[in-house]
Amino acid sequence: MGLEEYFNSDKVIDLSFFNFQNAITAAYFADKDFKILRVNNNFCNFFPALGNLQGVYFPEVLKVLGVPDNVLQEFMKAMDDNGRVLLPRVEIEQNGETKVYSLLSTTTSNPDFPYLQGIQGQFVDRTNEDNLRKEKEKLIQEQLRNQELIKTKSERLEEISKRLASYLSPQVYKSIFEDSRETSKQHKRKNLSVFFSDIVRFTDMSDTLEPELLAKLVNNYLSEMTNIAIEFGGTIDKFIGDAVMVFFGDPESDGDRQDAISCVGMALQMQQRISELQDYWKSLGIGNEIQVRMGIATGYCTVGDFGSEQRRDYTAFGSAVNLAARLESLALPGEILVSEQTYELVLRDINCTTYKTVTPKGFSRPINTYTVQQDTLSVASKYPPKYKKLGNRVSIDIFDTTDLNAAIVELKEIEQELERLFKDAENTSSDQ
Repeated sequence: MGLEEYFNSDKVIDLSFFNFQNAITAAYFADKDFKILRVNNNFCNFFPALGNLQGVYFPEVLKVLGVPDNVLQEFMKAMDDNGRVLLPRVEIEQNGETKVYSLLSTTTSNPDFPYLQGIQGQFVDRTNEDNLRKEKEKLIQEQLRNQELIKTKSERLEEISKRLASYLSPQVYKSIFEDSRETSKQHKRKNLSVFFSDIVRFTDMSDTLEPELLAKLVNNYLSEMTNIAIEFGGTIDKFIGDAVMVFFGDPESDGDRQDAISCVGMALQMQQRISELQDYWKSLGIGNEIQVRMGIATGYCTVGDFGSEQRRDYTAFGSAVNLAARLESLALPGEILVSEQTYELVLRDINCTTYKTVTPKGFSRPINTYTVQQDTLSVASKYPPKYKKLGNRVSIDIFDTTDLNAAIVELKEIEQELERLFKDAENTSSDQ
């Protein structure tokens, strides 16, 4: 007689299912043919529409709950092959609401009580976890979109920043994008050395040259002058056609004397560069020699942002600005004319000769003026040159900075020519 004959089978099943009776999951126990023998209280709470499930085929219960056929097939196959199954996500719709469960089932066996051999499983409600997961994924997606938006905006700002850099003097650009202080409404009285230049007979030239050639000439000229102004640390105020205005002393200053020396040194370097570029400009088809007048004055000016709410310029106003413009118009072609205040600041470093005592338009008193001697160019720039390379035996100076690719091609041609000359020299030596 077997041990199971001494015990009531229903009582034994009840005892074995006792631990699941009050579980927070929806638990069930079925025989080996999947006929339900027991469900706990929460099974009825989870699925109240199912009613009495005693003896019901468990896969039919899954069908009634709306479990898809493919999931049901996966459940039955796993039970047949492995005797257990874990379906991590089973979506069941109840009263218009979709709930998410995990279904765990396994076969049970007991050698002493054959009626305990069957299938035991439980539904675990994962709806809250699933909602939290969805919220987390939503937040992650929003963060990714925000990061992409920030990246796009940053790239756009960087592009705008680079474009603005070509319209602003480096010092002004730095004060806008790197200085954390509020400077847009500040106006200051500063002692500035102001520079003006103008191409002689430019109006006639602009009327006779083809637009493309005129644009190439002006862009090349202004690019070269800009490089030198930056090289010496000047603040480029504006271009007015071919005219250039630069001042030293704001937003950065090296002191009144050094600012004046840098300003005159810049003008000397510009005149030298203009002389070097004559052959290049002639090769473009410019018939007449390009000559430039320059004027420099030093004095107190009001400097800051001026303009309307729609458009502002960082510029300077004052008698020194007006005087520099007048001196430029009084200078001889190819000459640099400076005011007495500028002369007194630079006389120990740069040779100047007395020019004239004049009363410029808009001024009530006579002003002594001086011409800068261009054979005394020895003033070092504030920054290293941008397009110049000096080696032990070779100095490379690129005239046309508007087309660097063409300059590279020319350098390669020079390299090939030098290699040919070296070979000829070696052959000559070997013949001797």
